Amino acid sequence: MTNPFSELLAEKGVLLADGATGTNLFNMGLESGEPPEFWNTDKPQNILTLYRGAVNAGSDLFLTNSFGANASRLKLHNAQKRAHELSRVSAELAREVADTAGRTVIVAGSVGPTGEIMEPVGTLSHATAVEMFHETADGLKAGGADIGWLETISAPEEYAAAAEGFKLAGLPWVGTMSFDTAGRTMMGMTSAGMVEMVEGMESAPLAYGANCGTGASDLLRTVLGFVAKGGSLPIVAKGNAGIPKYVEGHIHYDGTPELMADYAVMARNCGAQIIGGCCGTMPSHLEKMREALDTRPKGSTPELAEISAALGPFSSESDGTDGNAPTRTPRRGRRRG
Repeated sequence: MTNPFSELLAEKGVLLADGATGTNLFNMGLESGEPPEFWNTDKPQNILTLYRGAVNAGSDLFLTNSFGANASRLKLHNAQKRAHELSRVSAELAREVADTAGRTVIVAGSVGPTGEIMEPVGTLSHATAVEMFHETADGLKAGGADIGWLETISAPEEYAAAAEGFKLAGLPWVGTMSFDTAGRTMMGMTSAGMVEMVEGMESAPLAYGANCGTGASDLLRTVLGFVAKGGSLPIVAKGNAGIPKYVEGHIHYDGTPELMADYAVMARNCGAQIIGGCCGTMPSHLEKMREALDTRPKGSTPELAEISAALGPFSSESDGTDGNAPTRTPRRGRRRG
């Protein structure tokens, strides 16, 4: 089956995704602890501005403001019954922007983690997780999303539950995980393990990869891990704009637009075909990434030393695949920045 995402990827070879949601909305006045998804109905013009920022900067696809639009997360704000509505409206606003862009732009319905730990470690059952993901995916489809976009997942069980939710909704999807524990996800998944998982799924994603995590260097090392495993699906690289630092009580990312341009080209050279930014990535970063991908020729696969020299040191010596990665106590999934 064909879909707009796969068709555009086949046409262009490499797609530029969008940047951060949280960082951009905080700059518009979103308060800490305030659900960004409420702005879909309360401040739709701000969400349209968010979407247009990515499209005007040259993104081929952008994510909807629906990362936390699931019953579990919204229950924290007594809004669990609004999951379908907020997902649908996020996609409707996105459809408006994409359809007036003057070129093909893909609307990717963002789906984040439930924030709960699944059985047997936690209390969230597979059936309940599938139900939540299905509700969100169905809302995104009703609003006009071209694809679903699962992101910042750490547990393979939750990834699999989301896959079932997308299947029930009849929505093709892309899925990324966050490798932020010395090359592994919080729940211990390695880059090699993810490739084995997605290649063996009955309802496989259209593409898979990594987002968020720590710095851009670590993310590209994970991409190299995907490639080394020899999977058949396109790879996504959506790294943070540098490293987060506290400045006067606020989190700032130190990655410049020029650094993110270098990251985009190196991500392509590493083997990624869908390249974007995560936390801290602004339209100014995307503009430079677009320019770099359009003007710089594809090069050879970079060595790890080249990556660290260009983008900064790795946060750990291990990439998680050698068995030396530490483990840590699971925590609630964080918001995409």
